[in-house]
Amino acid sequence: MLCLTMPLRRRSLLTATLCAALLLLPLGCAKRESRVEAGNRTGTLHLAISAEPRELDPQLQGTFDEMCVSLALFEGLTAIDERSSLPVPAAAERWETSADGLRWSFHLRPGLRWSDGAPLTAADFAWSLQRALTPALASEYAYVLYPIRGAQAFNAGKLPADTALGVRVLDPLTLELALERPTPHLAAILALPVAFPIPRTLLEKLEPTGEARRWSRPEHFVGNGPFVLTEWSPNRQIVARRNPYFHEPAALTAIVFHPFEQATAQEAAFRTGQLHLTSDLPAVRIADYRANRPEALRLDPFLETNFLRFNTTRPPLDDPRVRRSLTLALDRRALVEQVALAGQQPATGLLSPQLPGYTPPAGVSFEPETARRLLAEAGYPDGHGFPELEAMYFSSELNQKLLEAMQQMWQRELGITVTLAAKEKQVWFTEERRLAYQLSLARWIGDYVEPSTFLELFIAGGGNNATGWARPEYDHLVRTGASEADSAARNTHYRQAEELLLQDLPIAPLFHGTRPYLIQPSVQGWEPALLGFHRYQHVRLGSPAAARPPAG
Repeated sequence: MLCLTMPLRRRSLLTATLCAALLLLPLGCAKRESRVEAGNRTGTLHLAISAEPRELDPQLQGTFDEMCVSLALFEGLTAIDERSSLPVPAAAERWETSADGLRWSFHLRPGLRWSDGAPLTAADFAWSLQRALTPALASEYAYVLYPIRGAQAFNAGKLPADTALGVRVLDPLTLELALERPTPHLAAILALPVAFPIPRTLLEKLEPTGEARRWSRPEHFVGNGPFVLTEWSPNRQIVARRNPYFHEPAALTAIVFHPFEQATAQEAAFRTGQLHLTSDLPAVRIADYRANRPEALRLDPFLETNFLRFNTTRPPLDDPRVRRSLTLALDRRALVEQVALAGQQPATGLLSPQLPGYTPPAGVSFEPETARRLLAEAGYPDGHGFPELEAMYFSSELNQKLLEAMQQMWQRELGITVTLAAKEKQVWFTEERRLAYQLSLARWIGDYVEPSTFLELFIAGGGNNATGWARPEYDHLVRTGASEADSAARNTHYRQAEELLLQDLPIAPLFHGTRPYLIQPSVQGWEPALLGFHRYQHVRLGSPAAARPPAG
């Protein structure tokens, strides 16, 4: 008879192997933890931004996504409250103004520190404001600091800072700003990244090595915000961990910003548990989420205007009749009701209706017959002889669909051909600033709740005026309005300025936006924000919120 008995050693080895396999089997079959689930467990918030930042130096930033990252890494003298949209204490615990509005004193919180533990003082803010205005830095947002005495002349290279700039350190905790003109919204301006403190000691240390321009990279980074930059993997993720020296400890352990240029990719990542928050949502998915996952959908009010920029330095767009013709040929209601789909409001002018107390002038509308007449007066009857134009946009599904609809409207109403050019966002941004375009689809999100945040866009020489248009009386009205203490008088000047803008139309207003995005139920403390700015130290991850208001 054949013996089938195994040697004891081999039998023990097989038994051990089988046991090990059985132990591993449940693990292999277990559901894999999603990024959101892991984040909930570790206190790590995963959120999307719509483009890779060009820069994390706050004084060199110009896009909304860049600023959203900076708000985690830095803190200004003031911050913007999500609910009221008004400035509140931040690094400064209080401030006061002189009776004539020309002198502001900011008092810092005692014991402020940089993320490396070094003391943060009023001198750091003073030096940083001077740096932001240094001509060689070429900060796009330097113009918002022009209310400071001597700032505009210094930024133009006409005056030395040590004798002209109205920035003075009274003591380590007190900063005084002297102004050229009363500026009631100065506290809101100082909440912007261009006014954030920059670590002077670090920059001076790196200067001899040639690394000073890279000070905001993870290997060198020092900030003063609730989180500290620890990783920047381009086009993949930016990681910021809780700053132990921040005066108001954050509830989160870390934040991870994930760049996505396409809203469809963001929605897919959210749906599969890879994101706590998106920055956008495809218009075609809004109805589905409203019906099936209303708790995840947000349609927040947003201080935003979408518009088409004209390069007024290039024929035929240097002719105001052509610009008005292209503008009046657009059916804005069709754009918002058939394409945008998120409750946007057709725009007749530049300024958002979300601005309290401001009554806009009569603006533009859909007038195809007038559009055809103006084009004929400009020498192009029925579009004959009109050159083919190119409209550029930063690549996104919504932008493409909007311009395709506009392309059809121009062809139908005017008989002209406009081609479309999708650009990577950084390329689009650069080409706008260089006036290397004809038409450009753009939007502006208000920096503070005040009409000048929109009107200053088109002041001659402003860092964000990418149209080539200039009109001195417009500049005068905007600056005069900004210096008025009386709100009624201020808004009168602003209205007159907008009337001039709508006469010349360096832009075609399209619609005033909302902010559609998705949020996981575990995210708490994320308030709707008219300006889109959030104070990350107040955000936390926990059990799903008991109730959320339905999306509008």
